[in-house]
Amino acid sequence: MTDPTTLTADGSGAMFDRIADRYDLLNRIISLGIDNGWRRKTTEALKLDGLAAPRVLDLATGTADLAIATALRYPNATILGTDPSRGMIKIGDDKLVQKGIASRVTLTVGDAQAIEAEDASFDAVTISFGIRNVPDRDRALREMKRVLKPGGIAAILELGEPRSGILGPLARFHIRQVVPRLGAWLSGAKEYRYLQQSIAAFPEPEAFTERMQNAGLESSFTPLTFGVVHLYVGKRGA
Repeated sequence: MTDPTTLTADGSGAMFDRIADRYDLLNRIISLGIDNGWRRKTTEALKLDGLAAPRVLDLATGTADLAIATALRYPNATILGTDPSRGMIKIGDDKLVQKGIASRVTLTVGDAQAIEAEDASFDAVTISFGIRNVPDRDRALREMKRVLKPGGIAAILELGEPRSGILGPLARFHIRQVVPRLGAWLSGAKEYRYLQQSIAAFPEPEAFTERMQNAGLESSFTPLTFGVVHLYVGKRGA
């Protein structure tokens, strides 16, 4: 597994270790509380209701918000969450105990580019607000496809810059100016400047969907909240 103490660049496990204790509060404030609704749509996209005991892998799990949402949405599912930041995982473990779901959700240090799991071992794979931090995204997408069972779903939730619509300019101002400044003010961490820069550098939705297709996932995307976020859904064919 990846040792986060060796990762020091922006977007790394070490970077998120430094902001782990403020991460959840900052996300609630910066997203105006809408992020919970985004995660709900992500869990619904997995379509696991007909399975007796589905297994889900949550990559870049952070403090486990999406893993928790998935466990609550599918009470018969077991979830493995991996992340390069030990600090984020520690907070996530505490939350699992508080929610009473620690027996169904396991968190561990791991790398989306080299998933430590057998081929075709999960019914679904998720990653929220993490794929843009992965250095080799194409490799991570191929890994997602590898560990998915035939017919399994990969759901990727990621921030983006709105391109159109009446509220597009306001949303872009929020992402480019408000998010990094508010994040830095609340946390004292310059890491939130990286957030805006990483969003701006992320591929357009059509281009990222094509990369998912190239990795072997039949893919589509849905813009959420004026395009501030996109939900990408890929399916491994039979």
